[in-house]
Amino acid sequence: MRFLPHTDSDRSAMLDAIGVSGMRELFVDIPAEFHIEKGSLALADALSEAGIVRKFSKAAEKNRNATNSCYFLGGGTYHHFVPAVVDYVISRGEFLTAYTPYQPEIAQGTLQALFEFQTMITRLTGMDVSNASMYEAATATAEAALMARRVSRKTKVVMAGSVNPRYRSVTANYLSRLDGQYVDVDMGCFGTDLDKVIAAIDEHTACVIVQYPDFYGSVYDLAPLRVACDAAKCLMVVAFSDVSAFALIEPPGAMGADITVGSGQSLGIPMAFGGPHLGLFSCKQKYVRQMPGRVCGLTTDADGKRGFVLTLSTREQHIRREKATSNICTNQGLMCTAAATYLALMGDTGLATVAHHSAAALQSLLSQLPAHITTTAGAHYNETILSFSDQSGRDRFLAAAQAKNMFAGIPLEKIDPKADPSHLLVTTTEMIEAEDIKDYITLLEATK
Repeated sequence: MRFLPHTDSDRSAMLDAIGVSGMRELFVDIPAEFHIEKGSLALADALSEAGIVRKFSKAAEKNRNATNSCYFLGGGTYHHFVPAVVDYVISRGEFLTAYTPYQPEIAQGTLQALFEFQTMITRLTGMDVSNASMYEAATATAEAALMARRVSRKTKVVMAGSVNPRYRSVTANYLSRLDGQYVDVDMGCFGTDLDKVIAAIDEHTACVIVQYPDFYGSVYDLAPLRVACDAAKCLMVVAFSDVSAFALIEPPGAMGADITVGSGQSLGIPMAFGGPHLGLFSCKQKYVRQMPGRVCGLTTDADGKRGFVLTLSTREQHIRREKATSNICTNQGLMCTAAATYLALMGDTGLATVAHHSAAALQSLLSQLPAHITTTAGAHYNETILSFSDQSGRDRFLAAAQAKNMFAGIPLEKIDPKADPSHLLVTTTEMIEAEDIKDYITLLEATK
């Protein structure tokens, strides 16, 4: 017998509360052709095991992905090389099946891996302390806003318009049920001028959130913002999408960030259709007790031997709900272990090489652009916008690229509905070869 806890009146009340007229409205994001109007799925007759394997193998051969295509996509998820050792380490049962290390006497391996992960992230971001860890970058950004409100005891959050639209959307959703003001500052067309952001700061501001490099790949000076935050006594939160950038450019901690948040997916974690990924969160030492998540620490036991422990754990499962700083309660330890393994393998020199190749590939691409394609000015890391004369020109290029098994970029309006439909967000990593860039330029010239 099926257990149906909600009555028709219960469901109607919930639908009314969220402002939709019926259940179908909850699925509007799924294209209509995938909706089943009546009946059930039209499944084929049963096959033998060999027949099933053959059928699905043929279907899989049609898939185009980053491993068998030329890949210029980014926007928050990046195609980096993952050493085979990473998968081997995280597939070991000791790590693969580990849960939150409540009992240090039986979880020293997990705790040490997390401790090493924290150390590596603080070095990479230039911050004092890191947690271990967050879901992913968007919720980490939202948690940073909540933390800044607690630290400053103020309620206004200023968000730069050049922050990843998904990070902005999730943060706005988190704050929508709380008192206080949320200001999303329009910085113009891929602008890095912080004057508009600074102008939105007042005595009620808890924090200002910017992205560096920003969503469009721009690298710019955060010093004026740091001065403005000091004057208003608010926190400067710096988000990022590809943390490998800080092996090449100045990290946010060196530019005065109070809190840094972002994605650790580029550190040995495959794109995997969007997850599981890894949220990074670090801050200045003086704010550590307001940081969400957990912190693993190093200590000594009664005999003076080194040991690792769960030093801080601020989620509601451990303490009274009203005293908790966060409801983050997932175990992202496996992703932390993957990142720590990757960083240990690469070292400072290896990671710097990855960052250099990623940036150099973009500069090579931009230096060869045909005259009918323009791009944004200023310094960029591994991501930028290509501007076509019109949407039809861009779409012709994308169609030609698809025919050549090339993922040529993200139509910007797919992520930001307000964006100009003639724009294309293009990304390079160390996986892009000189031949890939040559093919890209050839297609641009052929489809103008």
